[in-house]
Amino acid sequence: MPAERLQKLMAAAGLCSRRRAEELISAGRVRVNGAVAQLGDRADPDADRVELDGQALPSRPAPILLLLNKPAGVLCTCHDPQGRPTVLDLLPRELAAHAGLHPVGRLDADSRGALLLTNDGALTLRLSHPRFAHTKTYRVQLAGQPSRACLQRWRRGLPLDGQPALPVGIEPLRHSAGSCWLELTMREGRNRQIRRTASALGHPVLDLQRVAIGPIQLGTLPEGQWRHLAGQEWPDQA
Repeated sequence: MPAERLQKLMAAAGLCSRRRAEELISAGRVRVNGAVAQLGDRADPDADRVELDGQALPSRPAPILLLLNKPAGVLCTCHDPQGRPTVLDLLPRELAAHAGLHPVGRLDADSRGALLLTNDGALTLRLSHPRFAHTKTYRVQLAGQPSRACLQRWRRGLPLDGQPALPVGIEPLRHSAGSCWLELTMREGRNRQIRRTASALGHPVLDLQRVAIGPIQLGTLPEGQWRHLAGQEWPDQA
């Protein structure tokens, strides 16, 4: 296996975040083959002995990728100091306790739908970094009936906080007396971007569900349930 930065190895082993690993390295608490490590050092986990406070790093856990249908009211975090329900609370105890398992990206507490969880930091990067440009698809219910011109403004990308936005794919689905449903396809995901954009256009969101992340479809997975994704479903292999 090629040598990797120590902070990446420590995070992959489920010990801590990469930032915390950098702090531990700077504090002189990490050694490679007996020598005190420095920031920027690399190691091969198959050939080198990496220690934190004299204890060898645990072996790299087998990668896991889960698809969860998150209900509204559940937080996309591993722990909430206020005791509110989190996505890990929806998993069996033995799975939720798996080292390093965390949500990839976010859905705000009021939104629901497809969410990925993994223990693999490299996979998290491939799924969440903008340079990989994974599309996300949403079904959104809006108050009122936005005009064609309104939807065209949204399609072009409505600036938020003075920053331009990428174009958005929008397909009308259906409408009722007081609301309408749209399918949105996006390549970016700023904080509450859909809700903020819809409010700025005068049509607040009534319901928001993410139905796909790249090639991974939510499908018929019941709300609050999860499933393992087979290797061929992973984005780098799909």
